[in-house]
Amino acid sequence: MSATTKLVVTLVGTTVLTAGLIMMVTPGPGLVGIAAGLAILATEWDWADRWLARARRKLREAAAAAEAMDPRVRRRRILLAIGVAVLLLALVALYVAIADWPDWSISLWDR
Repeated sequence: MSATTKLVVTLVGTTVLTAGLIMMVTPGPGLVGIAAGLAILATEWDWADRWLARARRKLREAAAAAEAMDPRVRRRRILLAIGVAVLLLALVALYVAIADWPDWSISLWDR
């Protein structure tokens, strides 16, 4: 493979892998993003292929844990996540209502 191909695969794979890592702490399928990023990187890098095997094992473990989870616990976690999201949106709306729109964002529009 050419150096250009290796560079493009590395950039795309790293971007997808980073998005997966970010989704581990934000809403989104973090493990899937990590596995996808490693799968892209594994086409060019041996270390990514080894890590991909571990990520696939973690995905299987997570799927088994989700299937074994009590439906009441799952509902409670979903409701908690929705409640946190609504609370954060309410806090942002309250900030905008009280403090008006942040001046720095409007000054960026004027440029």
